[in-house]
Amino acid sequence: MGISADAAASAGRLSTGQLAGELLGAMAYGELSAFGRLSLDSRYAPTLHDRAVLAKIAVGAYGNFALLSDRLKEMGVDPEDAMLPFQRSFDHFHQRTKPGDWFESLMKAYVIDTVSSDFYKAVSTFLDPTTQHFVERVASPDQATEVLRVLLRRALADDPRLASRLALWGRRLVGEALTQAQRVGMDHSLLGPALKSGGDARAAVKTLTTELAGKHARRMTGLGLTA
Repeated sequence: MGISADAAASAGRLSTGQLAGELLGAMAYGELSAFGRLSLDSRYAPTLHDRAVLAKIAVGAYGNFALLSDRLKEMGVDPEDAMLPFQRSFDHFHQRTKPGDWFESLMKAYVIDTVSSDFYKAVSTFLDPTTQHFVERVASPDQATEVLRVLLRRALADDPRLASRLALWGRRLVGEALTQAQRVGMDHSLLGPALKSGGDARAAVKTLTTELAGKHARRMTGLGLTA
């Protein structure tokens, strides 16, 4: 991810328990937020079938939240304590990016799902192999991601005029999401101490977010949109 081997080694000497607890806490609150957000956004669905699809994705987000909570408890960490430091910034992010209709809801779910997955997996490389494997399993794109992609492609095929609006909305979303990732990296000890031990933390976080933006751009191209 553009981070030196020395930095990674120093990260390993840090309290991996603390780093893991913070990462899983961020992920847990992200999944809990997704559950509530997707449940509400399903009201925009044009058909009952689409409403049920988004509700099922919301249930999957809650399932991930439960897995993360159980893992934190196994580590001796209270899930609520782990999530609280992230509640304010995550909630503000979602307040700034409220979708206006069904199509914007789909795009938001897709962008946040994929960008956060990339970010969490990148951060997990600083952790022990067991935690890294767990994060990979929970954060990796799954059937829900593919369902969202299919729904977006169907919507764009049905109404090509949506392309420019959703491309603009996607750019706004990823800009906000990457700003959020930078804040998480600099304001919490997920990336901060590890990166600072190996050099300029801000430069390293900038490198990471640049890579996340590149992956997002390729996904948008796959949808036929400009990032």
